[in-house]
Amino acid sequence: MSAPATRRLTTAQALVRFLAAQYTERDGVRHRLIAGTWGIFGHGNVAGLGQALVEYREAMPYHQGRNEQAMVHAAVGHARHLNRLSAQAVTTSIGPGATNLVTGAALATINRLPVLLLPGDYFASHAADPLLQQLEHPVEADVSVNDALRPVSRYFDRITRPEALLTSALNAVRVLSDPAETGAVTLALPQDVQAQAYDWPEEFFADRVWRVRRPAPDPAELAEAVRAIRAAARPLIVAGGGVHHSEAEPALQALVDATGIPVASTQAGKGALRHDHPADLGGIGHTGTAVSDALARTADLVIGVGTRYSDFTTASATLFQHPGVRFLNLNITAFDAHKLAAATLVCDARSGLVALTDALAGHRVDAAYETEYRTGRARWEEAVEAAFRADDDSAVPTQTQVLGALDTVVGDEDVVINAAGSLPGDLHKLWRARSPRQYHLEYGYSCMGYEIPAALGVRQAAPDTPVWALVGDGTYLMNPTEIVTAVQENLPVKLVLVQNHGYASIGGLSESVGAERFGTDYRHRVADGSFTGAPLPVDLAANAASLGMDVLRAKTVRELREALSTARAATRPTCVYVETAPPGTALPAEAWWDVPVAEVSAREAATQARAAYERAVADRRRHL
Repeated sequence: MSAPATRRLTTAQALVRFLAAQYTERDGVRHRLIAGTWGIFGHGNVAGLGQALVEYREAMPYHQGRNEQAMVHAAVGHARHLNRLSAQAVTTSIGPGATNLVTGAALATINRLPVLLLPGDYFASHAADPLLQQLEHPVEADVSVNDALRPVSRYFDRITRPEALLTSALNAVRVLSDPAETGAVTLALPQDVQAQAYDWPEEFFADRVWRVRRPAPDPAELAEAVRAIRAAARPLIVAGGGVHHSEAEPALQALVDATGIPVASTQAGKGALRHDHPADLGGIGHTGTAVSDALARTADLVIGVGTRYSDFTTASATLFQHPGVRFLNLNITAFDAHKLAAATLVCDARSGLVALTDALAGHRVDAAYETEYRTGRARWEEAVEAAFRADDDSAVPTQTQVLGALDTVVGDEDVVINAAGSLPGDLHKLWRARSPRQYHLEYGYSCMGYEIPAALGVRQAAPDTPVWALVGDGTYLMNPTEIVTAVQENLPVKLVLVQNHGYASIGGLSESVGAERFGTDYRHRVADGSFTGAPLPVDLAANAASLGMDVLRAKTVRELREALSTARAATRPTCVYVETAPPGTALPAEAWWDVPVAEVSAREAATQARAAYERAVADRRRHL
């Protein structure tokens, strides 16, 4: 018998060849799992993975980033837009480059979105020790800065010998392609091991297909779920991001059309129903709509589909107030399905929704309940129109009028990306999602600086799609550097840069909790040490132009509409810059959010805020 065929490659070369041959498949459709690799090179990856990516550049596309955290955000945006069926890798050097990955990794894992992280590491042999940028631990010699990635990774390994990659690479891809337990995957790569040669089995490089499961509901759980729905007088569906990941939007609509059960959506789930569907109530929770939150307070059965019930969704456990409210959670992860002491349906979202629709044949909510929520929905639509409307086209727009102007410009296929600040609240309440992937809000980690790099990843995933990154001045200053990457790679993303001279969202929160907007304005410091002077002479539009963007300045509502239309048609990265007039947001929160207030204080603002806090927290319930 002849010996198995082998190929002599370095560890880095073998890893690149292996990743280029991995695929996912769901419903008979195949996707390349690792669609490309982002990288910033330094010592620790330049002679290993850097050399391998040059050698196999036709098999593995490479993208040059400017900031390591931003590269992870770009990869996450790519994975989310493709419903987690395709991902990207990110490689960095050994020191600051590696630790810059931590925030992006946390974002990916919290949102259950796959990204492969390949940071350089110390010499496994300790032949050169300590290295430049190496952390020395006095009692644990195998610790490096990459260990900071362990708690924010769904899978972690350090490849200290070439042959260890044979097992670890397969485990990494297993997690990346898992429909439930996915997130950031980290393979820390000692730089000497990256360059070492090994005789790799040829079968390691063969095309490999990872089938993404659609587990069906358990019959007993399904029967219990059907009984609960049939018994409910006021059921409400809460649609989360799992609806999108499963591509279950048509199945959700079929269930709603058959039963009349209304749907409210989390930030991740918005767009699960098209905005003009008569059962779509919009966002739920602290940033939800009036009609959603009113129904949530009186719902006797809350049906969570693909949601993890963040505190924004539950209004910090104060939203669901019906005395007999119960929960039914359809989720592919048992961990999330069991939240709020719910009856569970642990399965794929699409499979579960189809099974429920079939099992509920002939069942429909009471006509009076449908009339009630449709009436509330119509009233809310009037509020949206009022927030979007600008009676004077020559006036400086408010932030909600900026969204209204954008609403008139985008098409069904456009993608709107946001993550932090005051915009998520306005978008969750007001945005009219026209398609399942139009509304792209990262709110699991609410990470400032996500939007611009994520727009690059989405544009790579959907090359013919208009992609809009909406950012305020605070977010822009956190992470504008990937504008250069957009210019370099000719990714014609559209940036809407809203200048309101400070942290508008946190400023409002600060005022409500008795912190008096301290430290939230971008203004000159005045004599008493506060920041209440004139706005700083900072020109963010000029900054965007200096990084290579075409910039359109809009001072009025009319100019804004014209600029947005021009930007949508642009074939280069284009920024629409607008300074907004107060108020920062037009519509108040419809539900509470728990931010603890100082229990004692000598300042009147904090004393009053504490009294309001105690009134609100009294509504908290433990759902058992």
